[in-house]
Amino acid sequence: MTSEQLPKGRIYVAGHRGMVGAAVVRHLQQLGINDDDLITRDRSELNLIRQADVESFFDAERPDVVVFAAAKVGGIHANNTYPAEFIYDNLMMAANAIHAAYRFGTARFLFLGSTCIYPRMAPQPMPEDCLLTGPLESTNEAYALAKISGLKLCEHYRTQYGVKFHSAMPTNLYGPGDNYHPENSHVMPAMIRRFHEAVRDGLDEVVVWGTGTPRREFLHVDDLARGLIHLVNLDQPPNLVNVGTGTDISIRELAELIAETTGFDGKISQDTSKPDGTPVKRTNIDLIKSTGWQPRIDLETGVRKTYEDFLRASQSGALRAV
Repeated sequence: MTSEQLPKGRIYVAGHRGMVGAAVVRHLQQLGINDDDLITRDRSELNLIRQADVESFFDAERPDVVVFAAAKVGGIHANNTYPAEFIYDNLMMAANAIHAAYRFGTARFLFLGSTCIYPRMAPQPMPEDCLLTGPLESTNEAYALAKISGLKLCEHYRTQYGVKFHSAMPTNLYGPGDNYHPENSHVMPAMIRRFHEAVRDGLDEVVVWGTGTPRREFLHVDDLARGLIHLVNLDQPPNLVNVGTGTDISIRELAELIAETTGFDGKISQDTSKPDGTPVKRTNIDLIKSTGWQPRIDLETGVRKTYEDFLRASQSGALRAV
């Protein structure tokens, strides 16, 4: 089976209101999933931090497959400002869902993390086996520790109980449904909004955080969705696998690409008083490529499509900024 085939059984997509979960739902719908086989709950219907609520849900619904895209996420500013919330919320969501899935017979559980789980000075490109070989990046340590705990829960439940619980670590993501909050968003949506507003307001300069020298890898969320369904369909998936493009771009080069895409022709300056975060971050995707998956959407095309989605969402009042 491949990412182009629908997994068997009832599928619970946790976090379907977020960028990743929404992309997974779109892909499943494109593959022809029946409404009765697609299970979703928003936060008002199911609080994943409450163990009793999670266990009641799994007992009632008995999903065959779980794609766990629920998380409390944010950029450098949010991670620095709310570390207690990041570690507690993400730990509790992971532990509650993984244990309830085991208790109530879920056959397949795919846990989503992030490549921030790898050491700050990890070898580049980052292989899966560099996990826990060095200190984490301090700016997102709380989130990373929670995600490491989740993937280790899956690994140890698989070892002890024989369940197919496994994890995928996406690189930096972008695409439809991203969060465009001016302070709490990631670098790509923050730049898209900043350059768009500069054009709208007739500004002649945009200031970008940091030196512009850090290099980052970006994966379109629709490519990730295909990758996740591909992994769910594998008979023997890896315990942990990177999902990325294997290529990177400097923050300065990204700013220039977004400026071009949005039509900004003014000056781009760097605020070097702001933190850079990890110097270089690129995944080794040899493992997932060996299973038959690879990305399809190049960065220039992806940024253009993402900006078009940003414009539609802005005009319709549906832009996420939380």
